[in-house]
Amino acid sequence: MNSMGNATKSPFQGFLEVLPPVEFACVYGSSLHPNNHDKTTMTDFILGVSDPKQWHSENLRLNKNHYASWMVHLGGGRLITNVADRVGVGVHFNPFVTWDGKMYKYGVVRMFDLINDVLQWEKFYLCGRLQKPVHIVVDNLDINHCNAVNLRAALSAALLLLPSEFTEADLYAKVCSLSYMGDLRMLFAEDKNKVKKIVAGQFDLFHSMYQPFLEEYEAKKLLRLSSTVNHQIVVSQDCDTSIVRSLVSTLPRSIRNGIGMKEKKLSGTGQTINGIAITSREQAAACLERILRRKVMVSSARQAISGLLAVGGVNATRYLAKKVNKAWKSWR
Repeated sequence: MNSMGNATKSPFQGFLEVLPPVEFACVYGSSLHPNNHDKTTMTDFILGVSDPKQWHSENLRLNKNHYASWMVHLGGGRLITNVADRVGVGVHFNPFVTWDGKMYKYGVVRMFDLINDVLQWEKFYLCGRLQKPVHIVVDNLDINHCNAVNLRAALSAALLLLPSEFTEADLYAKVCSLSYMGDLRMLFAEDKNKVKKIVAGQFDLFHSMYQPFLEEYEAKKLLRLSSTVNHQIVVSQDCDTSIVRSLVSTLPRSIRNGIGMKEKKLSGTGQTINGIAITSREQAAACLERILRRKVMVSSARQAISGLLAVGGVNATRYLAKKVNKAWKSWR
């Protein structure tokens, strides 16, 4: 994540005070763009809680109007959590919440599921959010520290998918695009220039997030950094298999196994070694892209269905219309 991650008093904390307590809260998305002065922009939150069912039950007492009426009347906290877990990817979103003259959307997730996605890329949903700049408002369990594993893995994945030479902006665009590979929304309901806009609007935030890892990788001779005349950073990397193995070794275990890096225990010693069946950079990159594309496709489809159920008919139509309108403008 980034240097904005200190839990100091911020304008975002006021909204959290109307909700039950949370273990983790961060703001993500277009409201963080330094040049975004659009007062109608919805502020997006991810909220981590220890027990979603209990949290939603309490929130229903405090803010029943945040939820779709059918969920309130038919099942309450239990139904809300079941739809999120069994239909979606464990996140329940309440969009179009108005407070203090502004619009908010917040997604509620179990802390265990959040940490698992950040460290293991199990669903490749929330980890993708946290590979981009966020503003941390509450962090009782130090997710910011855990997220270093996620950022390092995202950098490695991007390097595997990039050529031997590219700019710093190219790198952040590739990192950003990881969580949109296979995303069904990108076909019809998202701005096709979304990745470029995110990187251009938050370049300095990306730089502060990934600079320590770029320097670490340069020290390990996994890449080289150089500056151009106009002070742009150019990244160059060797494409031999020893570098590929080093990059793959930083990815979560399930991804490593899919690419061809298997863990084996040495008999009698208890020691674990990595057995690698990587024949080329192209093979590793193709495997990685296939694995991520499948994960994102499944998660985005499940979350889309869960989201439509969660917001109810009127808000679902409103939300889709807003997304499709943005997509239409970008395609024109």
